[in-house]
Amino acid sequence: MIAVFVLSAVTSLEAQSTSPRRRRETNANRRARIERTIQDTYSHKWEVAGGGGYLRFRSGENLQKNNEVTFFLSSTYFLNPKFGILGQVSGAYGHGKVGNTIYNIQNPQISQYYFNVGPAYRFYKKEKYAATVFGTVGAGIGKFDSGSKGIPAANLGLWDSQTRTVFSAGVNLDYNMYPNLALRVTPTYLGSTWGSTIQNNVGVNMGVVYRFGRIK
Repeated sequence: MIAVFVLSAVTSLEAQSTSPRRRRETNANRRARIERTIQDTYSHKWEVAGGGGYLRFRSGENLQKNNEVTFFLSSTYFLNPKFGILGQVSGAYGHGKVGNTIYNIQNPQISQYYFNVGPAYRFYKKEKYAATVFGTVGAGIGKFDSGSKGIPAANLGLWDSQTRTVFSAGVNLDYNMYPNLALRVTPTYLGSTWGSTIQNNVGVNMGVVYRFGRIK
């Protein structure tokens, strides 16, 4: 009985002494795996993203803001895991709130197309989540008379159809499903300059991101 007791005590002490070591090794392996995943995820040279969203837009100087459906296609070239150059093509479609007019045209269809480029900075990067802030500038093509039945847009209180300077800023919030594939949500500010004034428009985009290539 004494021998059995001593053997049991020794076995218990050995298990207690080796258990923390195994736990430490398991945690170390987990941390190493996470670091490898992070390195694999953010060493890609290119990101291509696309999707759609929503924009709150002012279509005329004295008009109420209207809701617009948007799409976007973007590509980011990363110089290193943090800094990149972003180019984006996007569009927005809605109906201008012109109200009652002598032309008997209410809420005509309008659209805009944007071509922007600028720097991007990834300030947060983890295994599953990433956040990248960006600022861009470019050109916006406004089509404000496409649904006015031949009536000049200005007669309805809308901006003139023309190409003007636009600028934007936002934050890309990514959830990584795989190192090369992520879901993205982007709260966005868009500044437009139709009518020689500045319009402050805000919205949000959602889409999918695909990463490829490697930073050398």
